[in-house]
Amino acid sequence: MSAAKKYKPMDTTELHENTENIAACLKKAENVAPTAAAASSLGRSAFAAQNMNSASTNGERLPNFSKLGGSHGEIRTPSTTSNLLNRMGAIHNSKPGDVKKIVIKNFKDKPTLPDNYSKDTYVKLEEAVIAIQLSKPIKYSLEELYQAVVNMCSHKMDAQLYAKLKELTEQHVKRNIKLKELTGGSMDKLILLEKINHWWLSFCQQMIMIRSIFLYMDRTYVLQNSSIHSIWDMGLDLFRIHFAQNSVVQKRTVDGILTLIEKERQGSTVDRGLLKSLVRMLCDLQIYTSSFEEKFLDATNQLYKAESQRKMQELEVPEYLQHVNKRLAEENERLRHYLDSSTKHPLIYNVEKELLAEHLTSILQKGLDSLLEDNRLSDLTLLYGLLSRVKNGTSELCGNFNGFIKKKGRTIVIDPEKDKSMVQDLLDFKDKMDVIVRTCFEHNEKFTNSLREAFEFFINQRANKPAELIAKYVDMKLRSGNKGTTDEELEKTLDKIMVLFRFIHGKDVFEAFYKKDLAKRLLVGKSASVDSEKSMLSKLKQECGGGFTSKLEGMFKDMELSRDINLAFRGHALGNNRDVQNLDLCVSILTMGYWPTYAPTEVTMPPQFINPQQIFNKFYLEKHSGRKLQWQPTLGNCMLRAQFDAGPKELLVSLFQALVLLLFNDKPVLSYEEILAATLIEDGELRRTLQSLACGRARVITKSPKGREILDGDQFDFNNEFTNKLFRIKINQIQMKETNEEQKATEERVFQDRQYQIDAAIVRIMKMRKTLSHNLLITELFNQLTFPVKPADLKKRIESLIDRDYMERDKDNQNQYNYVA
Repeated sequence: MSAAKKYKPMDTTELHENTENIAACLKKAENVAPTAAAASSLGRSAFAAQNMNSASTNGERLPNFSKLGGSHGEIRTPSTTSNLLNRMGAIHNSKPGDVKKIVIKNFKDKPTLPDNYSKDTYVKLEEAVIAIQLSKPIKYSLEELYQAVVNMCSHKMDAQLYAKLKELTEQHVKRNIKLKELTGGSMDKLILLEKINHWWLSFCQQMIMIRSIFLYMDRTYVLQNSSIHSIWDMGLDLFRIHFAQNSVVQKRTVDGILTLIEKERQGSTVDRGLLKSLVRMLCDLQIYTSSFEEKFLDATNQLYKAESQRKMQELEVPEYLQHVNKRLAEENERLRHYLDSSTKHPLIYNVEKELLAEHLTSILQKGLDSLLEDNRLSDLTLLYGLLSRVKNGTSELCGNFNGFIKKKGRTIVIDPEKDKSMVQDLLDFKDKMDVIVRTCFEHNEKFTNSLREAFEFFINQRANKPAELIAKYVDMKLRSGNKGTTDEELEKTLDKIMVLFRFIHGKDVFEAFYKKDLAKRLLVGKSASVDSEKSMLSKLKQECGGGFTSKLEGMFKDMELSRDINLAFRGHALGNNRDVQNLDLCVSILTMGYWPTYAPTEVTMPPQFINPQQIFNKFYLEKHSGRKLQWQPTLGNCMLRAQFDAGPKELLVSLFQALVLLLFNDKPVLSYEEILAATLIEDGELRRTLQSLACGRARVITKSPKGREILDGDQFDFNNEFTNKLFRIKINQIQMKETNEEQKATEERVFQDRQYQIDAAIVRIMKMRKTLSHNLLITELFNQLTFPVKPADLKKRIESLIDRDYMERDKDNQNQYNYVA
C-alpha cells in the first residue's frame, strides 16, 4: 500500500498575491491520530517527505511496528504553514529545468516486535488454518493474516512457521483419510468416489486459500531453500504419502474408477466430470501410472480379448469391422474427456492388438474374398484403414489380395467355355481391381505391384490361348461396323488391352493372330479407322520395339503402294483396253515377307475375270521386271448386280461366292457336285461358301433338302423371290470368320517359328561358348527366349541340332556339349 493512503485529506486555503497574480493551493497539515484500520496494519511505513506520492519509490517497503512500540510511529509534519509557503515559493521561483532532489531516509531505530507477538501470531495463524480446513469462518481479515506472515518472515521465523504449517496440513490429511466412511466396505462405489472427489476438491481449495495467506513465505523463504517444497507441492506431497499408504482407500478409489469405465464401455451413462476429476487427482498426486494405468490396461485387455472372440463368431466381417472402428472411436473419446494423454499409445495399441492383430488371419480368410467379390468399397476402405494400424496388417492384406486375384483370374482363363467372354471379363476384372487399389488401398505401391504380379501369373497359366483371344478382341474392336463406340472410347479400350498385353509371355502368338486379322481387315476393307489401326500399331511399337511391328508397318506400306499402282493401272486400262473399261478392278500387291502365309489356291475363273487379270499382269511386269505375281483368290471380293422379282440388288460377296453365283447365269439349278467341278474350290471352303449363300440371313439361293449342313447331292437353285429392304447387301462376312483350319495353321506357324528361334539361340550360345554343360545351356536359353518353353522341348531341339551336326556330345562327359564349326 502507498503511504499516501494512510492519512486523511488536509484543509485547503487560497493565497493571493497582487503583484504576481498567482494562485497557489496549499494543504494545511493536521496532526491527527491514526484510524483503527491504520493501527491494525503492521506493514505501513511512515516517514517525512516533501512529496507524499514518492513514498513507494524507495524500492522494497519496510514494515512499521511503531504503533506496537510506542514512540517510533510519530507522524512528521511541517511545523508551520509559513515553512510550507517558503518551500512552495522556492519551487515557484526555481528556473525551468531545475530538479528538486527528494531524500528518503530509513528509520534510525530498527523496528522490533512486541512481547509475545510471535506466540500470539502462531495462535492466530493456526486458528485461521484450522478454520479453513474445517470450512469455518475466519476471525481475522486476510490482510491482517498476510501481514502477520510478513512480519514473522521478516524477523527470521519463517522456518518455524513453515514447519508449523506442514504439521497442521499433515494432521488434516491424516484425520480425513482415516474416516470410517472412506475405509468402510459397505459404501456404494459411486458414493465413495463422490466423497473422495469432494474431499480432494475441498483440499485443493483449502490449499489455495492457505497459500494466499502464506504467499509471502512461499515467495521468499521457499524460493531461497531448494530443499523444501512450495506450499502447494507440500500439500500434494502429504496427500500423496498418506493416500498411497492407505491401501484400502487407494484400492477402493481405483476399483471404483475402473468400474465406472467398464459400465461406460458396456453402454451405460456415467459422470465423466467425476471421472475426469479423479483421474486428474491421480495425475497431480503422481500415482496415475503406478496405481491406475497398469490395472486399467489389464482390464482393457481382458475385456476386448473376450469380446473379440465372441464377436468374431457372432458377426460377419463387415459388421465386425464396424464394431472395431466404433470401439476405437470410443476409446479416443475417453482419452479426450478424462484419461491422461500418456495413456493414449498403450491403450490404443492394446485395443488394436486384441480386436485386430490377434484375429488378423481369421478376418482376411473369412471376409476378404466376399468383400472383393461384391465390390464393397466402403468396407474395404475401412478394412485397409484398420489393418494399417497393426503390425504386418497391410502385408497380410496384400498377400491375401494377391491370392484372391490369382484364384479369380484363373477361373476366367482356364475354363474353355468362357473363351468368348474371356478378354472382356479380364478387362472388367482389371478395372474393378484398379478401382479398389486406387480408392480403398490409397494407391499403395505395394498393392499396385501385387496386382500386376497376380495378373501376370494367372494369365499365363493357359499357354497361348489368352494371347490369341486378346488379338481377336482387338480385331473385333477395330473392324468397321463397331457401332456405339466413339474414337475416344476406342482409344481407352486399346489402352486397357495393352495393359493385358504386357502380362502375356507368348507375345509371338499375339503377333501371329493380330497379323492374320489385320490382313483381313485391310484386304477386305473392314477396318473401322486407319487412325485407330496406326494408333494400335504405335502402342505395340512402344511396348515391344520396332522389330515387333516392322512387318505390320510393311503391310500398311503395301496398301499405300497398291493404291498408287491401281490408279496408274486404271489410267492405263482406260486408254488402251476397252475390255476392262466397265470393270472396276482393284489389286493389292503384297510383299510375301510382311503378310501371313497363304497356301496357293487354284480355282476356275470365268472369262470376265481372267482377261483383266492378264492385262494387269502385263502392266505390272512391264513396270517391275524380274518380279513374279502369285494371285491369291482367298481374300478377293466382288460387287455383283443381281435381278430379282422384287427388283435389282447389289451383292457384296467374296470371290468364291461370286464364282458360285455366276454359275446360275447359265443354269438355274445346280447340284453340289456340279458346282465343285465348275469352280474347283476346295471342298471345305465350298461348303462354307454355299452355306453362307443358302443358309445365312441373305438367302440368294435355296437348298434342297433344307438344312443347315451342306451335304453331297444337295441341289441349289437361284432364289428369284429374295427380298431385302436394302439395295446393297453384304454377304461376304464369311471372309472375316476364322475357320478351324486357319486357326490350326496359325498355331502351327507359331510353333515352327519358335522352333527356329530355339535352334538359332542354341547355335548362337554354343558358337560363343564353344563348350557348355547341359544345365548351363538350358539356363542360358531361358534367359534369352522371350516365350514360355518347357525343358523337354529344349532337349528335343538340342538332339535335333546334334543330328544335324551343329554340335556334339563330349566323348568323356555325355552331359557336356561341344560346338561343331
